[in-house]
Amino acid sequence: MTGRTPSDPPPYFNIDPDTAASHLGTPSTTDAFGALAKACAAGRSDLASRGLQENGQRQLRLFSTWEITKYLIPIATGHFRRVLRQNPDLPQGTSETEGGAKWFTLDEVLRLRAHFGQEGSKAKEYLPYRPEGQPAKITAVANFKGGVGKTSMAAHLAMSAALDGYKVLVVDLDSQGSMTSIFGGQVADEWQTVFPLMARHYAQHLRGENQRRIDRNEAPLPLDDTLTEALKTNAADLVQNTHWPNIDLIGAQLNLYWAEFQIPVWRMQARGWKLWDALTDSFEQDGLLEQYDVILLDTPPALGYLTINGLAAADILLVPMGASFLEFDSTGRFFDMLHATFGSIEEAENMAARALGRDEMAFQWDAVRAVVTRYDGAQQAELAALMQAYLGETLSPHRQGFTALIGQAGEKVQGIYEADYRDFNRETYARGRETFDATYAAFKQLLIGSWRRDAQEDAA
Repeated sequence: MTGRTPSDPPPYFNIDPDTAASHLGTPSTTDAFGALAKACAAGRSDLASRGLQENGQRQLRLFSTWEITKYLIPIATGHFRRVLRQNPDLPQGTSETEGGAKWFTLDEVLRLRAHFGQEGSKAKEYLPYRPEGQPAKITAVANFKGGVGKTSMAAHLAMSAALDGYKVLVVDLDSQGSMTSIFGGQVADEWQTVFPLMARHYAQHLRGENQRRIDRNEAPLPLDDTLTEALKTNAADLVQNTHWPNIDLIGAQLNLYWAEFQIPVWRMQARGWKLWDALTDSFEQDGLLEQYDVILLDTPPALGYLTINGLAAADILLVPMGASFLEFDSTGRFFDMLHATFGSIEEAENMAARALGRDEMAFQWDAVRAVVTRYDGAQQAELAALMQAYLGETLSPHRQGFTALIGQAGEKVQGIYEADYRDFNRETYARGRETFDATYAAFKQLLIGSWRRDAQEDAA
């Protein structure tokens, strides 16, 4: 409150120039940015510590019998308890008080899920669906407008899939490193990001090109120290464990942004290098598509080279957007840029392919869906309906609402699935997570459908 009355003039009238000048402070210099960066780093450490345990590490909370039987393993609570009594070798959980509720780690929940999948009713879905022999599905969450909930959506989908029993790899392609912070990653420099995978892909191309140059009696192109070092890298060297037993991370930090400057230099040196395939080929080469079920890519809020790689690697593309005119307009321009960018790549590649009598290429995604985030049904229903009319099935009919649970979890640097429902109450917690459960359900339908279609095509 400003203490103004209705009769007072607006606050932008009658500003005294001398008073305004006195409030300016001293002029800022480049060094001031450094001081501000240090202040933010100190504040970031302070805020991040709220989600840490006494040993300085993140630790995932425990899950109660009520949560397990309601959200994680489809079984009646009474039967769940009977099975534990009959199988003393299974995790029995711990109680905080004598005779109190039992609480389990997620590792223990995964062991229990495996038991019910082996011994339980075949009519129930205890284990998550993935057809045998099918590789992981890669999902990119992207939009070049910031503030649409991109990182939050990617993080919560990763947590949802992990709770559902899938093994998940989260790849942070954004040099801001927000996803890395959510999962407690520690990244010292660009060599612990996807950068060396990109460099290795280029170095491998250059090595092949040099062999062709030698065959033509031409001088080979030199591999500098960066490329030579990158050839020693394997994706496994970059993967970090997180406080979630079945979520791993390839993190990001500020130096990753230099990839946006280095990649075009490499491309100029070797026009034949298919830079957009760098992540796809690297993940396949290093076995990540077999090791994980779901790979989630959090992309930068810009259509740069890292985003292009993420989108080209993706089987499923999710585009979060708000239900406002400006965000609808911005998302339309994002799709326009995707059309222009990938269309120009296809045109250039296929022109050469036709000249050489080779098969033409075309990018393809199993599914592309826009998802309305931070939705307020009381204020935005009409605009959301209009957007649905124009985008059709591309706009998911599910709207991800904003709840108090999100804000309270954010204050503790947590995802909503990391929040202990005892900090609220069961009803508030159940209502708060409904919108995220529904978002995951819509995503899981795409995931299962695309796996199923691939399996059918392979069997045909």
